[in-house]
Amino acid sequence: MRRVYIETYGCQMNVSDSELMFGVLGRDGYVRTDDPAVADVLLINTCAVRDHAEQRVLGRMGELKRYKRPGDVMGVVGCMAQRLGPKLLASVPQVDLVIGPDGYRALPELIARARDGQRAAEVEFKQWEHYEDVPPVRDNPISAFVTVQRGCDYRCTFCIVPMTRGPERSRKLADVVGEVARLAHGGTSEVTLLGQTVNSYHDGEHDFADRAVGAVDGIRRLRFTSPYPTDFTPRVLAAMAETPAVCEHVHLPVQSGSARTLKRMLRRYDRRQYLDVVAALRATVPGIALSTDIIVGFPGETEGDFQETLSLVEAVAFDDAYTFKYSVREGTPAVKIKDHVSEETKTERIGRLIEVVRRVAKRKNVGLVGSAHEVLVEGPAKRGDLLQARTRTNKIALLEGPPDWIGTYRHVRFTGTTGSTFTAWPLDDYGVLARSGGEVAWR
Repeated sequence: MRRVYIETYGCQMNVSDSELMFGVLGRDGYVRTDDPAVADVLLINTCAVRDHAEQRVLGRMGELKRYKRPGDVMGVVGCMAQRLGPKLLASVPQVDLVIGPDGYRALPELIARARDGQRAAEVEFKQWEHYEDVPPVRDNPISAFVTVQRGCDYRCTFCIVPMTRGPERSRKLADVVGEVARLAHGGTSEVTLLGQTVNSYHDGEHDFADRAVGAVDGIRRLRFTSPYPTDFTPRVLAAMAETPAVCEHVHLPVQSGSARTLKRMLRRYDRRQYLDVVAALRATVPGIALSTDIIVGFPGETEGDFQETLSLVEAVAFDDAYTFKYSVREGTPAVKIKDHVSEETKTERIGRLIEVVRRVAKRKNVGLVGSAHEVLVEGPAKRGDLLQARTRTNKIALLEGPPDWIGTYRHVRFTGTTGSTFTAWPLDDYGVLARSGGEVAWR
């Protein structure tokens, strides 16, 4: 029995791609292992968005090489593999394979060749590749990622993605609906649709406003990420409002609150237009929660530009934000923009930004204490004997309950918050906690 170990870094798309690779290799007789020490094949699925992510992978390869026995194969796959290609083979002798996101179908053949001493790189873009015939091997029966779009045509000056994932292309809607229906039949009730600019989806006949996925019987929650702000057309907004499964949460990347910086980033909106999209979403979906991505220290960013970002966070009142220092990516247009910001300034600014983000989020979350919500119980909490659950608005709640609640929906009341997560109490009649002699029983 041959075993494969995959370690995944980066975004949800990479998680989905790792599930595809398990599917590709499963058809060739491989079984999954979570222990690199017993693996015959070790793969690292990589991110290339920031230099820090690549340096982390290089360090991890040095750690994993100690598990590589004679005859074993180590490969680097994903976006970093696509970006560096054969250079990785030259710089890291322990690596046998370098495979980009469109090359996973060739994994069994390339692994076999590597065992014969033929190291290889497969980094050709294939605009037709959607892996439709490959059943992903998922380890979460409750919630699933479904990729509907690959690549990106939006040439933001800071972004490496068009160079690592190629041109944008969308799967046929019928194929997406078929996959979601199979998931629902297997008991999955929450699906997240994935794409680099997911709401620009168009398969030549259907666009993102088509409601077929949300109408699949058994799908109770439908999410999507990451959308592009100006692709929220009136049709898409109407579909969101009229599809009960669509959750009241949108991750809406802004990157900067300064119109001047947004223009240099080649984002297709300015500050006012972004705020208009926020207003349209809130008018369409009452109670919607919004999260975002923000970059600090983009070349030419002044203190005034940064202050506009801080004021935007306050104005929108984001529920959460992922914050990053600008990272130089070789081959992107931003490398040539003048007036790069010093690392010291970037570090100081991101500290101030995180403080504002946390303060705004905590203020909102404190206001939710005492309110009631439907949650999907996802599994055991990382610490303690509690369960972790998630609301439709993407809030994390920790509650007491029996293990058989995992995968079910419960009604809870928020009883407290740390500022980011909540404690909660079940409200269902059949979820009453009874204590007898220090023992906990559920009835």
